[in-house]
Amino acid sequence: MPPTVQVGTILMKEWPRMTELLGLENEPYAGNWSTVTALDGFALERKIHAAGWNFFFMAAEVKVMFFGALGAKKIHNALRRILAKVKLQDFNGLEVTGIVAKRFLGVPYVTVSAHSRHVQQSCHLDGAEARRRSQGTADWARG
Repeated sequence: MPPTVQVGTILMKEWPRMTELLGLENEPYAGNWSTVTALDGFALERKIHAAGWNFFFMAAEVKVMFFGALGAKKIHNALRRILAKVKLQDFNGLEVTGIVAKRFLGVPYVTVSAHSRHVQQSCHLDGAEARRRSQGTADWARG
């Protein structure tokens, strides 16, 4: 079963040396994505900056909605849909910024929102092609 996700949870693409470079603990979540445990976005950003790297926050919010009650499996499916939406951007992180349960005409629904994040050494955000090459290198090193 995937770990529990709540507002502030950070998902990172798995890439070699990340855990030893930044000293992060993570749990597998979906595909090559894992949740960073014991740290929220602010604490993770401080840790990344202390290691001499940068942690970018993308302003564009990505939302998905599902009908029904709030549940871990439904949130997991919603996050998989969000990850599919942001896949082409080639960012290596995602922060859950909202999980809101509401009702419309008595029908329960939940909106899950997230923002892409990206970890890299340069203080200038790499372009999509450079991020794609970087991720390809990480995939190759992972095997």
